[in-house]
Order: sequence, then structure tokens, then C-alpha cells
Amino acid sequence: MTSATTLPEQSTGAGVEHLDVLVVGAGLSGIGAAVHLQQSSPDRSYAILEARDAIGGTWDLFRYPGIRSDSDMFTLGYHFKPWIGSKGIADGPAILEYVRETAREFGVDQRIRFHSRVVRSEWSSEQARWTVTVEDTRSGQTTTLTANFLLMCAGYYRYDEGYTPEFPGLADFAGQVVHPQHWPEDLDYAGKNVVVIGSGATAVTLVPAMAEKAGHVTMLQRTPSYVASLPAHDGLAKALQGKLSDKTVYSVVRWKNILRGLWMYSLSQRKPEFVKKAVRGQLVKALPEGFDVDTHFSPPYNPWDQRFCLVPDGDMFDSLSQGTSSIVTGKIDTFTEKGIRLESGEEVQADIVVTATGLQMLAVGGMQIVVDGRPVTLSETVAYKGMMFSGVPNLASVMGYTNASWTLKADLVCAYVCRLLNHMGKNAYASAVPTWSQAQLPSGAFIDNLTSGYVLRSIAQFPKQADHAPWRLHQNYVKDLFLLRYGRNEYGAITFAAAPAAVADDALVA
Repeated sequence: MTSATTLPEQSTGAGVEHLDVLVVGAGLSGIGAAVHLQQSSPDRSYAILEARDAIGGTWDLFRYPGIRSDSDMFTLGYHFKPWIGSKGIADGPAILEYVRETAREFGVDQRIRFHSRVVRSEWSSEQARWTVTVEDTRSGQTTTLTANFLLMCAGYYRYDEGYTPEFPGLADFAGQVVHPQHWPEDLDYAGKNVVVIGSGATAVTLVPAMAEKAGHVTMLQRTPSYVASLPAHDGLAKALQGKLSDKTVYSVVRWKNILRGLWMYSLSQRKPEFVKKAVRGQLVKALPEGFDVDTHFSPPYNPWDQRFCLVPDGDMFDSLSQGTSSIVTGKIDTFTEKGIRLESGEEVQADIVVTATGLQMLAVGGMQIVVDGRPVTLSETVAYKGMMFSGVPNLASVMGYTNASWTLKADLVCAYVCRLLNHMGKNAYASAVPTWSQAQLPSGAFIDNLTSGYVLRSIAQFPKQADHAPWRLHQNYVKDLFLLRYGRNEYGAITFAAAPAAVADDALVA
């Protein structure tokens, strides 16, 4: 953990510290946001508030075996810090070190205040600023500070609690039950029978990793997911490294992977049957002869209705071929003393059960938002460019893509916020609020391109979106590149206001 300092405090006149920008979260997004602020808006004071005791967010929290990204590092990495190396699919520790190295290299680690959870933020139009209540996660005590702008980088799921459905008979199970989000450091699974419940990215990561030590690992899934193999090392990166600069290699491979991902997603939407056939063909080649591909790897939905699961170098297929792991597809009837009984009557024995059953989504880190004394219900707002909320001034939230690398969108959002701040400063504006001018809210869900359980369970708490710009959340980097970086009339739906006279006078006196 790194000690934190900030720029000299600015007094509000009441002994309360004031900052130009408050970044919430010191994970992948928050560290990137801080670098953007330093490079593009260097005259603004800022601090990063982090509820936990370390940099890294997701990549520090999750400690389960084999943890890795399902996005390649040439797109998950920051545009301003090239990922060095040919290994595109990196493991969790490597990603965590990349984030922390970035924080150290750019000095933003000195702006972080750990154990600081933002629980409530109140906007005053009279004062043109946020009053933020911060809880010390160790003592429970609260303090207050003020800020001109809030940049939320807390992700979209709960850090303190994963999702586990209610399993009948769970109390009868004599073994150990573990959720990947809270992995015990001392868990000994060597030589034991392990059942991993789930079929998503976490499950397909855990199975081959645990199979290296466990007696046997069974992936128990209610319905299959689309799973495809991807080389862990990027062939183009390997070919170019040593011949071109690191920055050039990074840029070339990054764009290659961006365009490939967009093409694959578009093809899945336009020709789902073709993609299904291609994925099945790869699976038949990778798995043992006679393996029941259609039962265990043929989902009842089209490709990219839920996220694709990627396995680097086919590691999961190798463990299935070697017999160190297996897949069982069926619905759970009940837990028993020795394992899990399915509705079919089959019983899967287990010493340890891992519930890789998903996340719980949480908007803006669960922070309460109040504007001029009125509590804001996010589901009653409309998302502006997927990053700001109608009727909420001076607040942006970083939300990455669901069908591509998180950081691609995070970089665009942070760059946009910096331009917005600079535009406000140049024109002496104190507030910027997206304004939805129609009488009724649109009906579109904030995330409407996925039918994953974790999305459907929680999407009602998120803002709405319309079917037209700038109120449409695109899952397309090229479109967003033009809308967020090169878009004309990019502030057309934002209402700007100068500082109230009293606030302006106070600033002159200070």
C-alpha cells in the first residue's frame, strides 16, 4: 500500500477541504482517469478515494486460481502506456502490476486516499459544488469534503458481495463452499473432488487452473456458454517486436484487435448460424473424439447475446481431453451430504463446491446522489453518451464495454471529461448538466445487448437510454471514437451555467 498526499488543500471558508475533481475508485479506470487529468487538465486539483486498502480494484480483489482477463492486454491496456510483451491474454497478477506500475510511473499513487468510501454526494446549485460524505472503512467515522466535479470509477458491481442463488439442501453439504469473489488464501484442494458451478468466464478459468492440483474438477452448468480458444501470445506482436518501437507495435496490434473484435461481434449479430457453426467446428477439433459438444457447448441463445468465454491456448479443452476435468450439464435438484444431486437423478460428488454463479451489479458504487435537496433515482434519468446522467450536474461515470475491452471506453470517457472541464474553465462555466428535454423517459435499458443473468437481475437500477445520440450507449469503439473524441457539437444536449454571483465573489476574495 502506498501512502497518499494531495495538492495543497483549498479552503471553502468553513475548514472543509475543496478539490476541483474527485475521482472515486483506484482500479483500472481510476488510475487511468488520474493520468488523463494530469496530462490534459493539469491545473486542476484532484484526489482519488478508494474504499479498500490497495490499488487495483477488480485485479486486487479477485485471487482465485488462474484469474486472467478475457480481453487482450493490447486493448485492456492504457493508450498512454504500451503493454510490453507478446502475451496478449495476461494473468491477474500481471495486470495488477501493470496498473500499479502505471500509478507509480505517473505519480498518481500519491493522490490516493485508502479506506475512503463515498456514501453520499449532495449537489448545491447555489454553491455550484458537491458536498461529499466519506466513510472511513476501518472506523466507520465520516468526514466531509467538497468538489466541483465527480468522476466515478467504481465499476458496476458490488465488491463486498458476489451473487449466489439459494441452493436447496446447502446446509446438508459436508464439504466447503467457496465463492470466487472471496477466495480463501488457505484453501487446499490438492487431490480433492471439486465442483465448479457455472459456465461463464470465471468457471472456464477456474476449471483448468484447479485441475492441475485437484483430484478431479467438474464444471456443473445449467446451460452452456459459447467458448472459444485464443492464442495466449499475439502472433503479430511477436513478429513486430524488435523491428518497431514498443509504441508502434502496441498501436498496430491494438487496432488489429479492436477491428477484429468489432468484426466478430458484427458477424455474430448478422450471421449467428454461421458463427455457431464455426465455433462448433473449432470445438470438435479441440476436444476428444466422441465428446458431446452439442450438449455441453451449444447454448440456447445466439453468439454475443451473452459474453463469449475465451480460453487461452485451449487450456480448458486440454484438461477435458486429459480427463482431469469434465462437464456435467443439468439443473440442480439439491445439495446432499456428499455433493450435488441433479433433477435427472445423477449425483456429482464433491469435497469442495465453487459457486462461480456471477456478480451483483451496483450503479455508482452504491453512492447516494442528491441534487438541490432531491434524491436522485438513477433509473429515472437518461444516460448521456453512456457516461453522464440527465439532471445531474458535474458528474460522470466510467462504464466500459460489455462486448470489448473495458479500457477502450474508459479512455474515451476520461478524455471527454477532461475536454469538458477545459471547456468549462475557458468559458467560466461552473456547472454542466445533461438535459433530457422530452416529457417521458425512454424505455431502453442501459445495457441492452446482453441477456446475461447478472445484467437482467440488476439493470432496473441503472439509467435509461434512447435510440438516438447522444442518449444512446454504443457498444462500438469506432462509433464512440467519433462521438466522444471527434464529435461535432458535442455539448449540444448539455446546459451550462456560470457560477452564482455569491460563489464568484467569494472566489475573487480568496
